Amino acid sequence: MPRSNGLRKPGKSGRASGRDVGEIFEKSDLIYGRNPVIEALESGHALEKVLVLDGGTGSISKIVALAREADVRVEFVDRKVLDRLSGGKNNQGVVAKAETFKYSTVDDILKLADERNEDPFILLLDGIEDPHNLGAILRTAECAGVHGVVVPERRSASVNPTVIKVAAGACEHMMVARVTNMARTVDELKNAGVWIAGLDMGDSLYYKQNLTGPIALVVGNEGKGISRLVKEKCDYILSIPLKGKVTSLNASNAAGIAAYEVVRQRENT
Repeated sequence: MPRSNGLRKPGKSGRASGRDVGEIFEKSDLIYGRNPVIEALESGHALEKVLVLDGGTGSISKIVALAREADVRVEFVDRKVLDRLSGGKNNQGVVAKAETFKYSTVDDILKLADERNEDPFILLLDGIEDPHNLGAILRTAECAGVHGVVVPERRSASVNPTVIKVAAGACEHMMVARVTNMARTVDELKNAGVWIAGLDMGDSLYYKQNLTGPIALVVGNEGKGISRLVKEKCDYILSIPLKGKVTSLNASNAAGIAAYEVVRQRENT
């Protein structure tokens, strides 16, 4: 999308009105608050526009400078415009519009693994609803060399500004595919030669199972775990031993433990 060069501060006749801005931002992913916007700019996340409070002080100048460096359009607006866009939440005088996240396909993920001459390494998130968990998993996946993450279209967190913030730049490098039917996707991956390993309570300890070769790890919903149909389609179930009194791990922690076991086994083969 074309962007203006540098900073543009409209005068009275050029100031964006509340109605105009509302039309610009309708149905868009919004990031508000000074630190979140600074982090988005510093991590290189694509922003279409940043609106700042006209006459704002303090770190507003840093935001303007970062936006200018990234060639992101800046507009100075009244506080009432910012308050309306943020739904009355504390915006600290700044609201940014994030470009819509571009999802990949499962074929894109498999193609990436082939281009790298590597066995596919995929995470299937079967109903992760907490955006903080999704963001943490994406960050871990990128660090562990996962080729892509697959999420369902329904009953799942999508890649929104919260996810992008928690992922701390990983969304810029990680392929995420949205699918209509996770069970069908499991079948497609198995037909492509990928082994499916679900993370749940089972007989096979995760570090004793052979996780080399093409592999997809299934992480279930925070409360319900892996759905019945998807679990039945798994080639095996990996169990992470729990030594304390708490009966389950956070989904993002479980994903991280299993993902790095794949890394360990691949590096030792």
